[in-house]
Amino acid sequence: MSGLFQEAILISIFAATLRTMTPLLFSAMGELVTQRAGIWNMGVEGTMLMGSFVAYFVATSTGSLWLAVLAAILAGAVMGLIIAFMTATMRVDHFVTGLGLNLFAGGITLYWFQSYVRGGPQPSFAGFEDVPLPFLSDIPFIGPVLFSQRLLTYAAFFIVPAIWFLLYRTRYGLELRCLGENPKALDVKGLSVPVRQYGAVMFGSAMTGLGGGFLMLAFSDRFIADFSAGRGWIVVVALIAGNWKPKGVLMAVAAFAFLEAVATHAQVVGVGVPRQLLLALPYIASIILLMGVRFRTGQPAMLGFPYSRE
Repeated sequence: MSGLFQEAILISIFAATLRTMTPLLFSAMGELVTQRAGIWNMGVEGTMLMGSFVAYFVATSTGSLWLAVLAAILAGAVMGLIIAFMTATMRVDHFVTGLGLNLFAGGITLYWFQSYVRGGPQPSFAGFEDVPLPFLSDIPFIGPVLFSQRLLTYAAFFIVPAIWFLLYRTRYGLELRCLGENPKALDVKGLSVPVRQYGAVMFGSAMTGLGGGFLMLAFSDRFIADFSAGRGWIVVVALIAGNWKPKGVLMAVAAFAFLEAVATHAQVVGVGVPRQLLLALPYIASIILLMGVRFRTGQPAMLGFPYSRE
């Protein structure tokens, strides 16, 4: 391969990595807030799938991508409301709640999709395009990678320092972290634990819905069953691998996205590796990471334990 071709491939891989990171980052940063509040949301996959379908439905019905983004956020927030009610109010086991919601989302989105299409041709839409930043996008190599992306990709990378600031530099962030470590300390001060957990879960799920919406609006023009394809589970692994800290989660998400980008480009270039193995790379990496992460020093002490005054 010529030098120019190799450079073009590298630019394409790194640019694709940032695009692939976008839905994972939105969801991971949102779920970081949720888990810091003591709620182990295992319904990330279902929430992302719901955001994807709602975005598809609104985009094909109205032709407005930004209205579809808003609808995906609202759909995620509704899913979060269900999770919060089950875990913070009814005190149902967090894992059972999440797994049940995933099954519900998989079934209901397929039913809605089939009802919407009614056996006819599937509606499609024109998704988001890259928005090159003036002057910056002209910088050799770096420009096409960093400064020629979708608008929501730029926003996703601002989310990381914003969540860090929220958690570690605000009073609300201190309360959130206290929810995950010692919720009774807030309760004895007269601060409502369930109300704050509701807010954290709904915010995290809204961000996951946004991630699912971006996945649909930037990567495809048609919906299929189980469209999220396990990315919600990758988000959960990224939180564990990142030790529940914004910087660590960012690095874990970047690793997964890079592997997915490499796998996609390897198929295009024609690497002599089975296609199925290439597509499985991010998921294989997630299993290896879980096996290797033995010390979870950043895990909130009360994560996954329903709080009760009794």
